[in-house]
Amino acid sequence: MKVIALISRFKELGIDKQVDYDKFYLYSLITHSTAIEGSTVTELENQLLFDEGLSAKGRSITEQLMNLDLKAAYEQSLIYAKKHTAITIDSLKHLSSIVMKNTGATYHTALGSFSSADGDLRLLNVTAGVGGRSYMNFTKVPVKLAEFCEQLNLQRQAFASLDIVQRYTVSFDAHYHLVTIHPWADGNGRMSRLLMNQLQFELGLIPSRVDKDRKLAYIESLISTRESGDIEIFRDFMFDEHARNLERMIQEYQKSMDEESVQGGDVPVNVLVNVPVNISERQRRMLHLMKEHKTITIQRLSEELDVNERTIRRDITFLRQRNLLVRLGADKNGMWEVRL
Repeated sequence: MKVIALISRFKELGIDKQVDYDKFYLYSLITHSTAIEGSTVTELENQLLFDEGLSAKGRSITEQLMNLDLKAAYEQSLIYAKKHTAITIDSLKHLSSIVMKNTGATYHTALGSFSSADGDLRLLNVTAGVGGRSYMNFTKVPVKLAEFCEQLNLQRQAFASLDIVQRYTVSFDAHYHLVTIHPWADGNGRMSRLLMNQLQFELGLIPSRVDKDRKLAYIESLISTRESGDIEIFRDFMFDEHARNLERMIQEYQKSMDEESVQGGDVPVNVLVNVPVNISERQRRMLHLMKEHKTITIQRLSEELDVNERTIRRDITFLRQRNLLVRLGADKNGMWEVRL
């Protein structure tokens, strides 16, 4: 019930209707998914990497390629979701080959060689980390994966009759079952979260994100579910995680939209005075900075005003719609013009 109420509030506020919301939320999904696998690239660094091709200073080539590959895989999964493409072993192998394109490896076994970069199913057994139990024997993977796809496609056919909680449950269960089958030698976590989000995209749901700061709790929920056989443990974790992220986004949005007008008294130092009173104090300060520093970047504005870059972008859209701000030239080499 909490998730339903939060989703209702989220849509009521129109958070998902913001300029570039889908793009930046997708970047967030990618960043947190790779972070769970060890990437240290931040959302801002991924934005610069994806949009402008700028490498992150101090980040390895491998982890940047991991993020670029996952972005490409999400773009393909979105195509599948829009076309309602059947989920098959081949489609999953194709997505896996994109996820592992630049970081996958070739394995040589007694039964032959296989490549995780090509999306090949594993021909060896793997364990769940140090001291962890082994996943199912690799010889069982093809049959179990085929059964998984068949069952999931049957559930997809019944989507229209499911309520919102049941739809999320199907996506969470798919996440759990795919990572438990563990079809590949590497990339199973990213693939499982990707498939969960693909189902949510297909259903028009707000995609669920596993926050990188909740990595330990996330892994513990998977282990506990696997050891007990009680999938409600993982479902509860995912619903709780989704609620936490929705609450955070709602709070951040409401905070950024809190337009405090200056009500008499002394005007703060270094803030423009001849601007409309129906814009916020933060937006007044932003206009001042842009007037004084015409080439100031969004990153710098974020640092100066102590808010995230999404808030800065929302404010820029707000100010441009009111003809108070214009961007002259290209994004990289242009400048701001404050029209007062």
